[in-house]
Amino acid sequence: MDESRQIAGWKDKVLFTPGPLTTSRTVKQAMLRDLGSRDFAFIHLVKEIRQRLLALGGVAQGEYEAILMQGSGTFGIEAVISSTIPPEGKLLVIINGAYGKRMHHIATTLKIKTATLEYPENRTPDLQEIETTLATDTTITDVAVVHCETTTGIINPVSEIGTMVKRYGRRYIVDAMSSFGAVPLHLARCGIDYLVSSANKCIEGVPGFSFVLAKRDSLLATEGYARSVSLDLLAQWKGLEANGQFRFTPPTHALLAFHQALLELEEEGGVEARAARYRANYETLIKGMRAMGFQEYLRPEDQGYIITSFRYPSHPKFSFEEFYRRLNQRGYVIYPGKVSDADCFRIGHIGRIFPSDVRDLLAAIREVLAEMEVKL
Repeated sequence: MDESRQIAGWKDKVLFTPGPLTTSRTVKQAMLRDLGSRDFAFIHLVKEIRQRLLALGGVAQGEYEAILMQGSGTFGIEAVISSTIPPEGKLLVIINGAYGKRMHHIATTLKIKTATLEYPENRTPDLQEIETTLATDTTITDVAVVHCETTTGIINPVSEIGTMVKRYGRRYIVDAMSSFGAVPLHLARCGIDYLVSSANKCIEGVPGFSFVLAKRDSLLATEGYARSVSLDLLAQWKGLEANGQFRFTPPTHALLAFHQALLELEEEGGVEARAARYRANYETLIKGMRAMGFQEYLRPEDQGYIITSFRYPSHPKFSFEEFYRRLNQRGYVIYPGKVSDADCFRIGHIGRIFPSDVRDLLAAIREVLAEMEVKL
């Protein structure tokens, strides 16, 4: 077992979830320090975090800007939608899961004009339909899509969609919550105006803030658009640029942990190396689950290496609640399903876990199935 989960006689459960995730001991230890929000060391820390985030996106400051926002990833999504859509603008939301639906819910709650293209949860969006919509509906000003829909684990073609969005002169919002830091993504090449992710996903920090990588020209054009004070993206950026400080109380300890997590990502070999580890976790899991008789919800060609949805076994003695409880007692935490048309559960491959951890989980699953007298 990885020593990062063994400290002074206690051991964390291993989180096979979409986040929060298992973190390293050194990321946890980074939080054992108090910093004032106006401390020079803290201001330098925030500056370095912002620079490192831009580098992960393959862009430079001036072309893009990194903006840190207090709150979970959903706060970051709402900050972008509420702050960057013009008063008379219209947002097209491309949906094939719960998180696309959440973006639509945010927009309609804010009384923003919206259009949707909705697809089954096990299908990637129809590129031709997207292009036709952009060509015929000239009132659409912005387009939003989720990169990795953790409802199922499906990976959406954000680069291809971005090419079309730019061809028709619209702005492009990408929810990269569960992909940024582990799935290579160059913002400028994908035509992304606003990318949103969270501290507690593939960079392997802890919950406490989200971040937005914004194309500078697009951001500067949003003066007066904000529909919220605390979620005003442009005002947040102006504050960070003016004195390096947050407008409101910053999550100091989460930022310390995140800075350490960024250093560890670099030490591992960057996004490509982390992707390779997560892919190895995924391949180990899929091989073992298939050998036991489990079936994935998605087709292999649509499945990413972030999280996988598995269908419930048809055996009459299978109960997910009991299955979950017994695995939890053994120190392994998986996730309930979110698919609307099938009974599924999810297992994540991200966080500070390795193929050896996945093999341990597979052994535990075999034990639990035997105890429950479930044969696949």
